[in-house]
Amino acid sequence: MSHTTVDSPVGPLTLVARDGVLSGLYLAEQRYRPPHESFGPEDPSPFGDVIAQLAEYFDGARTSFDLPLDPVGTPFQRTVWRLLREIPYGETTTYGELARQLGRPSAARAVGFANGHNPISIIVPCHRVVGANGGLTGYAGGIVRKRQLLDFEQRSDAYRLPI
Repeated sequence: MSHTTVDSPVGPLTLVARDGVLSGLYLAEQRYRPPHESFGPEDPSPFGDVIAQLAEYFDGARTSFDLPLDPVGTPFQRTVWRLLREIPYGETTTYGELARQLGRPSAARAVGFANGHNPISIIVPCHRVVGANGGLTGYAGGIVRKRQLLDFEQRSDAYRLPI
């Protein structure tokens, strides 16, 4: 395990790698964030591509990420996280719709739980999931950041996130 911290328009991001592959991207004060001691030593060397692609994203030049990922979770969580990566940039879906896509229409709460425990924020875009009525519901990084990310994506060329 190794980690580094980079600045972003939504605050510092802690990047975590296991065997050189991104396994975590945590916002400051993120709910369900593992203890800092579990991230291993500070070492920015595995994160060059991640940092470059995040910079392109925040510059409005990137709408999807092309990175190897190694999130740790249950098989169900990993399936939900794969579905999250299919939500198009600038669009949203609901927990219920994700549950239907999984063939488990009554599993919206379980999808929400998996979504909230996503260890790779932004790159696995859990911020693109909203409530059934379109309202912003819980986000492990905070509702303010969720709104910032959605606003940014929906107006990427005309809007810059505040620091």
